[in-house]
Amino acid sequence: MKLKDKPDHADVILIGAGIMSATLGILLKLLQPDIKILILERLNRVAGESSDAWNNAGTGHSALCELNYTPEKEDGSIDCSKAFKIFDSYQLSLQFWAFLVEKKIIKNPKDFIRSVPHLSFVIGEENIDYLRKRCETLKKQAAFEDLWFLDDKTELMELIPMMIKGRPEHEKVAATLEKNGTDVNFGKLTQHLINYLKAQEGVKLRLQHEVQNIEQLPDGNWAITMDNLASEKVNRKKVFGSFVFIGAGGGALPILEKSDIPEAKGYGGFPVSGQWLRCTNPELVKKHEAKVYGKAAVGAPPMSVPHLDTRYIDGKKELLFGPFAGFTTKFLKEGSLLDLPTSITFNNIIPMIQVGLRNFDLTKYLLEQVIQSPEDRIAALREYYPEAKLEDWELLVAGQRVQIIKKDGKKGGVLEFGTEIVSSSDGSIAALLGASPGASTAVDVMLKLIESCFPEDFKSEAWQLQLKNILPSFGSKLSNNSLALSLMHKYTRTTLQLH
Repeated sequence: MKLKDKPDHADVILIGAGIMSATLGILLKLLQPDIKILILERLNRVAGESSDAWNNAGTGHSALCELNYTPEKEDGSIDCSKAFKIFDSYQLSLQFWAFLVEKKIIKNPKDFIRSVPHLSFVIGEENIDYLRKRCETLKKQAAFEDLWFLDDKTELMELIPMMIKGRPEHEKVAATLEKNGTDVNFGKLTQHLINYLKAQEGVKLRLQHEVQNIEQLPDGNWAITMDNLASEKVNRKKVFGSFVFIGAGGGALPILEKSDIPEAKGYGGFPVSGQWLRCTNPELVKKHEAKVYGKAAVGAPPMSVPHLDTRYIDGKKELLFGPFAGFTTKFLKEGSLLDLPTSITFNNIIPMIQVGLRNFDLTKYLLEQVIQSPEDRIAALREYYPEAKLEDWELLVAGQRVQIIKKDGKKGGVLEFGTEIVSSSDGSIAALLGASPGASTAVDVMLKLIESCFPEDFKSEAWQLQLKNILPSFGSKLSNNSLALSLMHKYTRTTLQLH
């Protein structure tokens, strides 16, 4: 895995300085301290796109409140399998972050993580019946033993007064409450991780360097051609690496396509933009202390599930509602309008057309979102906060997400709303495509990538022992083990200063 004969080489090249690359870089450095890592970022700062606190929901996604993770089946039962999987994934993230705090790699956990209750909120008998069944099903698993179902307005008034006051007396509402929820500033977390990495021997960070081409050499290594955007003149260079990870958020697909690996053929991307309503009235911000998720509109992508959120961004308490979806042909917030058209190739055009023809609900939903007026957005907010006033809120642009489109043997092309690792058969290059739950499950996702792309090292006794040292529950599930989960909660919550 060494390229000592190359003038500018690295064992690992990470494209994109976001939470995924930062997590992978730290894990590999902890597992192999002498590894040489090069991080390339097209912006003049790290965590400038999807990882930035204003560009994502900041929810510690552990399925405590996200109703789209627990769909109702045709027979009326609730499928909680995805919720259990995401819960276990998030526990690995909490353990990893606790390890970093314990080792003083991150000094103050409150810089990036806070305790914020997670609630699911619904209106109407049918939705209340669903929420009750969901709660009863989840509570059978150790992970959700502390989930509370509430349909008494007096109790709810104490918990979420802004959301109950002003509602018609006859209107029926209900919520589930999990007090162990978290709000995470993934931008600040990424900054901590990158700052640690770039201080280590053998690690370089190059900001304002944009990848123009990527090709595999006859010896199996990779040559990356990049432009130095900080230079007034065209300043093009090549760097070389044994392993390449493309963790560039929405920008990952175009770079992956340049690699020409067979595994990337047939993948396309569908960009969805987002917007938040931010509360500008400090008195209102004080009154709400929860992340409250509702049910998604018909045709809405999972990332557009409405929620009224307490956030802690750079030490300041904020209150956001949204996200409102939109459409643009950009793959990145600071991208190009040509991103979508130039990503269309002979290999993915048919799956993309087929997905477009089959997803009229999504198209209709996005059109409705795009033409919304400020009054329309306030009307949507009033379903959650009945007394909302337009003058107390401002509109902010959130980050870009690119949903996966890929070939399917039966349907031709399908639209996926999760995340997916695409890697070459030789394990020398991998890319992360897709969106939610993304950042919250970064540790679990990167562990799977390491196992796939570094199989021999991953199985070695040294790496296995180190992984168990970093992640005490590595290799096991906590969601169905009450005692182990209780002990792990005590460790992570104490170390991360979560109440």
